[in-house]
Amino acid sequence: MNRNPDLTTAVWRKSSYSDGGGTNCVEVADGYAGLMPVRDSKAPDGGMIVFGATAWTSFLAQAKSEL
Repeated sequence: MNRNPDLTTAVWRKSSYSDGGGTNCVEVADGYAGLMPVRDSKAPDGGMIVFGATAWTSFLAQAKSEL
């Protein structure tokens, strides 16, 4: 699995859990088998984190448990 996918043509979507107020905006890019690229929409050129599928699932479960 390539942990450094080419994201130059990625289509980013804002998380449904972002507050919409411009302060807590997480975006993800779908379509990368086994990977979930994540970035801060306020700084789209500032880098990103690429989670493996298992790590992403664990992250989401923990985040949801904190709500």
